[in-house]
Amino acid sequence: MIRLARLAGAAAVFTLAAALAGCASPPEAVAPAETPSGDVFVHDPAYVRDGDEAFVYSTGNGQIGDGSVQIRRSDDGIAWEYVGEVWSEKPAWLTEAVPGVDNLWAPELYEHDGTWYLYYSASTFGSSTSVIALATNTTLDPDDPEYEWVDRGEVIASAGTDFNAIDPGIVEDEDGVPWMSFGSFSSGIRMVQLSWPSGLRADEEEPLRLADRGLIENAIEAPYIVAHDGAFYLFASRGFCCRGVDSTYEIIVGRSTSVGGPYLDAEGGALLDDGGTVVLTTDGERIGPGGQSVSADTLAFHYYDGRADGVATLGLLPITWADGWPRVEWPADGSSE
Repeated sequence: MIRLARLAGAAAVFTLAAALAGCASPPEAVAPAETPSGDVFVHDPAYVRDGDEAFVYSTGNGQIGDGSVQIRRSDDGIAWEYVGEVWSEKPAWLTEAVPGVDNLWAPELYEHDGTWYLYYSASTFGSSTSVIALATNTTLDPDDPEYEWVDRGEVIASAGTDFNAIDPGIVEDEDGVPWMSFGSFSSGIRMVQLSWPSGLRADEEEPLRLADRGLIENAIEAPYIVAHDGAFYLFASRGFCCRGVDSTYEIIVGRSTSVGGPYLDAEGGALLDDGGTVVLTTDGERIGPGGQSVSADTLAFHYYDGRADGVATLGLLPITWADGWPRVEWPADGSSE
């Protein structure tokens, strides 16, 4: 297994003025051909480097194509080439499982034993009738004759349950067993065990509970678990995303000796009881950081740039570790790199 670093260049994306849990289509879209050098019109990016190339997979845009996960690549991580979508049309079963689905959300890329696993969400704003699904490929190079994303179907669905099957994140425990954390609002952050090589759910056990705010508007989502120095760290986004300069997202973390929790913050507060140590929060015109991923001591996220009317912008900051906890700081120059 190789867990490659996710990265996000300092890149502007479309303005997201609507309050979109899971970040559905913006009111107006920018066509891929209009992407200026150095900018990437994406949201919820999964960035991986494969050989000499970097790839960004991101939430789809229903005003461009069929709303499937979008793909870009780069030789230097700065200038990006739009190379299309995962599929020209979403798998038909998705539209049956999630009526009204438009975009596919929040992809996660994970490589195991020579196979790339692409997890993504299908949902609609304000609904927990959601599905996390899987596709696999042997390569990320769209010019490779073997390149093909193969639909592997449903991993987990949430219709009729007390959880919401969106925002997948993959981690392996100390024994190499894969786990998928997920969730948004509803009953908070949940987790299920997966199985290699299928990448699908290992059993039908009730999903574990990892974090919950205990509020009517249970605004916590986008979990991402990192193994570090014998412990597991659950990063999550707390607050409201996708409201431009009115966004209240911030990134929090808790720590556990077991992948399944319990996760406690630096003060001993339980993430299951609205705990969480703040890792990164609004700083001046850099508003609402969240939607994070972590790899190789790098925190990738998006935030809303108050200097640009709340445009959602990709950020990348190094993580340092002190006394067993991650530390992240905004640069003094106002950038996000």
